Amino acid sequence: MSPGLRRVIASLGIVAVLAVLLYWLSVYGSSFWQGLAINLGMFLILVVSLNLFNGFTGVFSLGHIGFMALGAYVAAILTLPIASKQAYLPNLPGWLAGLSLDGMVGPFPVGFLFATVIAASLVALLAFGVGLVLMRLSGHYVAVATLGFLIIVRVTLFNADTFTRGSRTFSNITAYTDLWWVYGWAVLAIYVVWRLKFSAFGRAMAAQREDRWAAQSVGIATMPPRLLAFVVSAFFTAVAGALYAHFITSMSPNVFYFDLTFRVITMLVLGGLGSVSGSIVGTVIIVGLAEALRRIEDVTLFYGMSNIIIAVILLFLIIFRRQGLLGQRELNLAWLFGKSTSPSNKENKQP
Repeated sequence: MSPGLRRVIASLGIVAVLAVLLYWLSVYGSSFWQGLAINLGMFLILVVSLNLFNGFTGVFSLGHIGFMALGAYVAAILTLPIASKQAYLPNLPGWLAGLSLDGMVGPFPVGFLFATVIAASLVALLAFGVGLVLMRLSGHYVAVATLGFLIIVRVTLFNADTFTRGSRTFSNITAYTDLWWVYGWAVLAIYVVWRLKFSAFGRAMAAQREDRWAAQSVGIATMPPRLLAFVVSAFFTAVAGALYAHFITSMSPNVFYFDLTFRVITMLVLGGLGSVSGSIVGTVIIVGLAEALRRIEDVTLFYGMSNIIIAVILLFLIIFRRQGLLGQRELNLAWLFGKSTSPSNKENKQP
């Protein structure tokens, strides 16, 4: 049997197992476990997307949650029923007030799919414009600039009262997000990021991450791989925002700020910058730990303990194991996604 055929069979097997698990959870699982699984899937998209930029290029961003916020609000506005727009957003422009992508084709919410793709595409276009400026910077300057972008997005959302209701709760969003939507997008995000890592662009990202000047000296351009990573990362981050909005069904700009930013960064650092497998491992650990600590908070009434403990974990990681649990290594998934020919993958033997 050829390696390509084995990969196809293995991929179909993994998809089948995941589909069975999702079906069992959606039919027999309690609302608590379904909600926890959906949150896990959304964080998987966020962390893998952020790793594409922070981990693969070595340029650290603190502003990606701003893309999530924009994706959430754009998708929510597009799918909000016309009657709700008239009640909650009476001052919308006429063309937008009469537009609602809340239609269904049978049981399938095709309007939600269109709204998600449109929102993510618009955010990716914005990221392209922002990236043309910011990707010329390096080091801490990028982190500070992207943090400024996050603050600008938050202030804009608060002041664009016509579109976002400002500081008031944006509610009455249709609850389209379920396990199938979340994990469909999660699998797609993981697959795209994995393939990008071991592509020519991925090798260019790794080269300029390790030594920018050495990479440029042999003809490797810095701007294109950084910009590609920034735009693709923003696209999937916006998708996570659209899924979040249609799962929570009510939101405010306060949600998309430092707390969520550092929660995602902790998952990323724990798993390992530059490792897709590490992103998955770090997300599962932090989501599980946060839920366990929340249960302990309810018993001990020591609220805020989970944030303190997660912050301490991040400090210990920065001090004692900055490379994370897996570093830049990957679990042996080459049989599934395709064998890598990347030199960096050969140097970092897979566990």
